[in-house]
This record gives sequence, structure tokens and C-alpha cells, in this order.
Amino acid sequence: MSNGSSSRNLADALRSELQRYLPGQKLPSSRALVERFGVSPVTVSQALAALVAEGLVTTRPGAGAYRAHHSTEEIRTIDTSWQQVALTTEDQRAGEPGSRIVDATGISTNLAVPPPNVIAFNGAYLHPSLQPEQAIGAAFARAARRPGAWQRPPLEGLTELRAWFAREIGGGITPAEVLITAGGQTALTTALHALAPPGSPVLVESPTYPGALAAARAAGLRLVPIPMDDGGVRLDLLHGALIATRARVFYCQPLFHNPTGAVLAHDRRRQIIEIAHAANAFVIEDDFARRVGHGGPLPPPLVADDPYGTVVHISSLTKPTSPSFRIAAMVARGPVMERLRAIQIVGSFFVPRPLQEATLDLVGSPAWSRHLRTIAAGLRDRRDAMVSALHRELPGPAASVRAPTGGHYLWLRLPGGTDETALTSAALRAGVAVSPGRAYFAAEAPAPHLRLGFADTAGTDEIAEGVHRIAAAFAETGVTAA
Repeated sequence: MSNGSSSRNLADALRSELQRYLPGQKLPSSRALVERFGVSPVTVSQALAALVAEGLVTTRPGAGAYRAHHSTEEIRTIDTSWQQVALTTEDQRAGEPGSRIVDATGISTNLAVPPPNVIAFNGAYLHPSLQPEQAIGAAFARAARRPGAWQRPPLEGLTELRAWFAREIGGGITPAEVLITAGGQTALTTALHALAPPGSPVLVESPTYPGALAAARAAGLRLVPIPMDDGGVRLDLLHGALIATRARVFYCQPLFHNPTGAVLAHDRRRQIIEIAHAANAFVIEDDFARRVGHGGPLPPPLVADDPYGTVVHISSLTKPTSPSFRIAAMVARGPVMERLRAIQIVGSFFVPRPLQEATLDLVGSPAWSRHLRTIAAGLRDRRDAMVSALHRELPGPAASVRAPTGGHYLWLRLPGGTDETALTSAALRAGVAVSPGRAYFAAEAPAPHLRLGFADTAGTDEIAEGVHRIAAAFAETGVTAA
């Protein structure tokens, strides 16, 4: 068990015991908590820090931890009913040009940490056992000691880090065409704000990443779904939609698509660029999964083969590292780069320099290439275990599953008429968290689905048990598994 999960469990235990103590009463010493719960001093320190942050506990240097006092002012309630009127004004204009509806439900489902003893098939990141925690910690320690590490960085990012991303992407990209951002979601939000005015249409693959749908809706954009097949987005429908809607933005994930795992067919790569360029449209290429392949050869990013400046490319380092390692890069050529840069400056100024320095240290170390090989093998084993378990436990739905060559997910088509919400709830009661498919569609879904993530699991045994629990949920809800 990781320190993080141990400290969360200890914090939960202490939180439930606080009512036994009067305000201001001293809690057991750290040594007593270590002995009682069988955890490390670091775990105790982290758990107490969490309770301090919640305002439940106070600490006194050299004296220990105490239950916090709460004044009458701190616990008083206020009448916020007026906010219902203020906040629903925008909701009532839904569908009007410029309306902005913020709904994080689809993202929250995948970011939620399941309760203890629940297997996380909803996870969107690597399991702690696959994360390079020691390498990241060492990189931050070394970076923090560098001269100037805590000074203000260039607004567009450290030149050395931009040069590293440029080399990784290829295609003659230069550091001047790279902008460092605080994670891929921030880059995507910035790109949507830069490229599409409120009320305008944006084309998306169907299905697609819920975070893209949420960001587009929050920006007041109109989503137009373009269906996919095994080779990625259907070009005939993309071409027709660009003409019919006059959209100027198409968002896509050409490599290890979330949620289907599809890779864009080779003969469609250049055609997408040509179709978009003919319509004076931009392509936002979300290359989030390039470093979580399963060991096979990878096609270059679309932007590397773009002769027009049509593609705005997003490259993230979060997926192969840690959910808290929020660093990515945007690549763009031409006047659009200045707009992207300006929006980032207005929104967040710059990415903290210590994070950029640590990133440079991490990707430049011998541990980086070893780590990428490790996660490729780990993900491949987990993928194979989940595919095998699905065919064993759920042979009917498993027939629709295509084993991806990279990424974190399997996309399971359910029998027609299946209630995704009921099945998801039954799975959680059985002890496994899954992601219902509805959130991945911008409009009506053609069929019910589940997205099953295998990356945030301890290993193949846990995956087998998780699929067994899903089979129990199928049986409870009457969904056909054969």
C-alpha cells in the first residue's frame, strides 16, 4: 500500500474519532499513532496535515496535535438562496450564442477516488506502483537546488524544456513554436478559447474525451459529433460537417483514442489536414497517450506532417508520470501562437519554474527511458489480463472489445436497452468502480457502453477479481453476459 493511501485511511480513522475529544484536547502522540496503526511516522504526519488543512486539528510545535476550536462565527450558516437565481441565468440561455454551462460530471466520475476495497476501473492515471515516484522526488530535490530555480521563468516556458518537446515531436518543430502549459486539460481549454468564439460550432469525434466536451460547453461552444469506425474519425462525415456548420475547429485524439483506444488509420492522417485546411479550420490534436504505448512502433504526431500550420498539438507528461505532475506543451505555428500565449498569460501567468526544472531533470535522466519501458510492459500485461477476464466472465459483451496497442482503456459495448446508471451502481455495490459510456458522447449515444480502465490497478489478480465483480453486477441487473 502506498504512503498516500495509508495516510488517507489513517486520516479517515482519526476523523471519525475526533468527536471523542473536547475542543482543545490533545490527541495521542505521533509515536502512539505509529504503534497503534502500524504505519510509518511519515504516514502519521501526512494524515495529521490533512486534518489540519480541513480545520479539524491544530498542531503546536513541540507540543503535539489538538482538536481544533470552532468559533460561533466559523460554524454559522448564511442564506445563499439568492445564488440560485444568479447562477441559473446562464442556464436559462442554454442554446443561445455565448451561453456557458459548466458541468464537470463526466470528468469527476473518472477523477473520483473509489472508497476503500473498491477496485478502480474508472481510473484515468497510472497505479502508484507504476508511477516513477522515486525518480520524480529525486528530480524535484535536484531542481530545487539549482541556482535561479525559484525565480520567474520565461512566460512561454524554459527554452531547454521547449526544445526537448520540439525534438520529441519532430517534423522540424522549433522551440519558438512550443508553449509550456500546466497540464493537458489547461492546454485544451486554452486552445478552445483561442480558436473558437462563444456560440460557434466545434467538431469532435464520437465518442470522445468528456473533458473536451466539458471544456467546450464551458466556453459556450456548440458541439457537433462526428462518428468513428475502427480506423478513427470518418472523413466523409468530417468533410460534410465542416461544410454544413462552417466550423473552424476539429478536436481529435489520433493516437490511443479515449475511450476506444483506436489509432487513426495511416491513409487518413494527411487527409484530415487537407480537409481542415480547405475549410480554413484548425485541428486540435490531443496527443495525451503517446508515452503510454504498449511497446509497438508509433506513428508521428499529425503536427509533424502538417505543412500549413493547421494543427494545434497538445503533448502531456501527466499520463506516464503522476496525476499531480501537471505539465504539458502546446505546439502551434503562425499568428495563433501569440493568441494562445496571450490567453495563457491572462489566465495563469506561467507554469511554476520548479516544476519545469524538475521535468527537465526527469526526462533527461537514464531513469526516464527505463520507466517508459516498465509502464509499457505493465500496461500490456494488464490489458491482456482484462481482455482474457472479459471473455471468460462476459463472453457476449467481450466480443465487441478491441485490445488497444496503447493507452489505459477498454471500450465495452453493452446489450441494447442496458441501463448504464443501474449497472454502474450495481458494480459499485459489488466493489468495482466503472465509467458509464454516456458521458463520452456529445449527443445521443448509439448504444450503451462502459469504459474500463486497467492502468489504475495493482496487477492482473486485481483485474480478474474486478471483472468477476462486474459479472455479478450484470447478474444483479439482469444484463445478458453470454
